[in-house]
Amino acid sequence: MSGAVFYIFGATGDLAKRKLFPAFYSLYREGKLGENFAVVGLARRPRTSEQFRDDVKHSIQEFARYKITDDEEWTRFASRFEYMSLDINNVAGFHELNVLSTRLDEQYQTGGNRLFYLALAPELFGNVSYNLSEGGLLKTKGWHRLVIEKPFGYDLPSAERLNGQLRQVFEEKDIYRIDHYLGKEMVQNIEFVRFANAFFEPLWNNKYIANIQITLSETVGVEERGGYYDHSGALRDMGQNHMLQMLMMMAMEPPSRLHPEDIRDEKVKVLRSLRLFEDGDDVRTNVVRGQYSSGSSKGKTLPAYREEDSVNPQSTTETYFAARVHVDNFRWAGVPFYIRTGKRLPVKTTEVVVEFKNIPNNVYLAKKHDMEPNLLVFRVNPMEGIYLKMNAKQPGSEGVIVPVAMDFCQSCQIGINTPEAYERLLYDAARGDSTYFTRWDEVALAWSYVDRIAAAWNEKTDDLKEYPAGSWGPEEATRLLTDDGFKWWPINGQNEGEVDWETVQKTTVLT
Repeated sequence: MSGAVFYIFGATGDLAKRKLFPAFYSLYREGKLGENFAVVGLARRPRTSEQFRDDVKHSIQEFARYKITDDEEWTRFASRFEYMSLDINNVAGFHELNVLSTRLDEQYQTGGNRLFYLALAPELFGNVSYNLSEGGLLKTKGWHRLVIEKPFGYDLPSAERLNGQLRQVFEEKDIYRIDHYLGKEMVQNIEFVRFANAFFEPLWNNKYIANIQITLSETVGVEERGGYYDHSGALRDMGQNHMLQMLMMMAMEPPSRLHPEDIRDEKVKVLRSLRLFEDGDDVRTNVVRGQYSSGSSKGKTLPAYREEDSVNPQSTTETYFAARVHVDNFRWAGVPFYIRTGKRLPVKTTEVVVEFKNIPNNVYLAKKHDMEPNLLVFRVNPMEGIYLKMNAKQPGSEGVIVPVAMDFCQSCQIGINTPEAYERLLYDAARGDSTYFTRWDEVALAWSYVDRIAAAWNEKTDDLKEYPAGSWGPEEATRLLTDDGFKWWPINGQNEGEVDWETVQKTTVLT
C-alpha cells in the first residue's frame, strides 16, 4: 500500500474511538500500513496532540484486537498521530491544516496521497468537501479520496442533493461510501462460497431454491439514539443499506472479471430487477412494520419504544420491518426473498438462510418420511460461519431419517482476532479498491425502492403493528411466509414454536 495522510473528521466521536483507531492499530501490527503514513484527528474540541495520543491509546486498550505489548513499537505508531482543532465552516482553518499536511507529507514521504474520513453528520459533508478544495488540500500530486459514512441522505431527493455537493469537488471514482456490513468477513464470503464451489452455482437459481431469508435482529432498543432513530426508523436505518446489500450479494450474477466496477455492475443489476410496489395496498400486502411495546427478556422488564428517551410519545416510527421481495430476472423469477430487521428481538444475530426445494412428495423415501428441506446458512454475526443442513439415516435405526448439520465455524478458527469490518474497508480505500463500497447509482436505486414503501406508510398509520419487546416481532410477519407455504427458520434455536435445533444431530466438519 502506498503511503498516505489520513484525516479523521469527528476524531473525538464514538466511531473513531470504537472502530477507526483500533482499525489503524491492527493494520499497523499486521504490516499493512507500512511506515509512510500519518493520521490527523480533527474536531472542534480543543486537544493537544499529546492528549489525542492518550485518547487513541485508551481506545486501543479497550477496543482493539491486538493489545499493546511493545513500548517502542507503540511510540513509533503513536508519533504519527496529530490533532488539530478545526471549525469545519471556517476556511482559514483548512489553510492551517494544509500547512500541517505539507509538513507531514515531507516527514513521512507520503507522496501527497490523502484520505479524508468524514465521521460526521451527512449535512456537513458538502461544506467539508468545499473547504478541503478552497483550503488547498486537494492540490498535491498524489491521490485524494473521500470516505463517508451512512446515512447517505434521508431519501432519494436528499441523497441527490448531497451527491451533487460532493461531485462539485470529488470525482465519483474518489468517493467511497462506506457500509460496514460489506466489510464483514462472512458477507464477503457469500461471494466466494457461491463462485468458488462447482456444486453451488448450478443450484443457485429458481429451479432448486425455494426462498431466501435474511435476518438482522438486535436485542437492544434505541439507547441514546432516540432522537436520531425517531426520524429514521428501521427501514432507513437498516433496510436501505445493510439489508439490500446482503440481498444483492446473494442474488448477483457472476461478474465477467474480478474487477471492482464489474462486481458493482452486477449488484446494480439486482436493484434494477427488484419488483417495485405498485401502490400503498401492494406495500401493505408485502411489507410489515412494527413498533415494540413494553415486554421482558431474560427476566428483565423492557420499556416500550414510545417510553424511550428523546422519542415522541405518539411516535409512529417503525422499529421493525419485514418484507417479501422479488427479483424479477431469469435466475430468480418466482423465488421470494424475505428480509426482516428489528430492535428488542430475542437474539442479536445476522443470518442468511437459503432454503432449497424439497424432494417431491410420494416418491421413494418421501412416501413415509416427513423430511425437512435442505438449508444453507451464512452466519454473519455474532458467530461467523457456514451451516449446511441435510437429511440422513439415524445410526442404528430402522430407516429413521433425521436432519444432520455440517458446521464451518470461522470464529472458532480465528476467535476474537477475526478482522473487523473497518480494518478491511480502511485498507481497501487506501489501496483504491472500491469493490465493497457503494456506488452512486446503487445508492439512488436503493433509495427509490424504499421511498415507495415510506410513501405508502405516510399515507396512513393504521398498519403499524405493536410487538412485545423480547418477542420476534408482529404476527403479520409470520403470515408473510405462511401465505406462501414457508416459515421463518429459527435463529440459534430461539424462534418460539418452531424447529428446535437441539434435535439436529451436529457433525462438525471444520472447527
